[in-house]
Amino acid sequence: MEDGRAQVELAAQMIAGSTHCVALTGAGISTESGLPDFRSPGTGLWEGVDPVTELSAAALRSDPERFYRLFLGMRRMAGALPNRAHEVLARLEHEGLLHSVITQNIDGLHRRAGSRLVLEVHGNLATGSCLDCRRSLPMSELLEQVDDGVVPPRCRQCGEVVRPDVVLFGDPLPECFAAARAESARADVMLVIGTSLTVWPVAGLPALARSLIIVNLEDTPYDHQAAARIRDRAGVALAAIAERLSGWRLTGQTRGG
Repeated sequence: MEDGRAQVELAAQMIAGSTHCVALTGAGISTESGLPDFRSPGTGLWEGVDPVTELSAAALRSDPERFYRLFLGMRRMAGALPNRAHEVLARLEHEGLLHSVITQNIDGLHRRAGSRLVLEVHGNLATGSCLDCRRSLPMSELLEQVDDGVVPPRCRQCGEVVRPDVVLFGDPLPECFAAARAESARADVMLVIGTSLTVWPVAGLPALARSLIIVNLEDTPYDHQAAARIRDRAGVALAAIAERLSGWRLTGQTRGG
């Protein structure tokens, strides 16, 4: 516990003294919103599924009906609400202490919490796109079709299958990944939250930052490189960091002082 407090103190000092702090988040930041992560035994969304083959771009084209039966497990994300970890990051951005959020998550909770510069490197569940004419449609329309028994959902303009606007295995990364790399390279502090850092190429981003703060319950490949390492839930750790930063402001301490 004492070591945990020391790590929180160090993390707060690093954020307060930074000039370009960037957050990198994974599924672990959203578990406190009631969303399971992808890989935890017994609870993960990918339990019993091989996402590399069954939730891939190739699987969508070869057997779209099966793809959607598996993919619909993710629809619970639509009703989730941001938790205090998302809210702390949004507040840090508004206060000028955090420049951007790079996220692997497709749940949209960072934007709903109020974060403005969010780079969703795996896409999001807000929309879908026609595989032929590329027409965009809201996810609500896509799910309405599924609920009405139209599986896979079809484009009402040309009749082709509609896909969710998320990055599937076999897809190229979206254009925003270049911006994520640039943000990581500019970061004098990267705050890594709730990710195992095992999915590439996103797992390579922390190596571009000057210093790391890692908040994660499990080990990551970057633990030995982190200046501060907090083994706690994202909401607990970020609330403690925010409280320390607020305490300094209330006592009149300068940024990084």
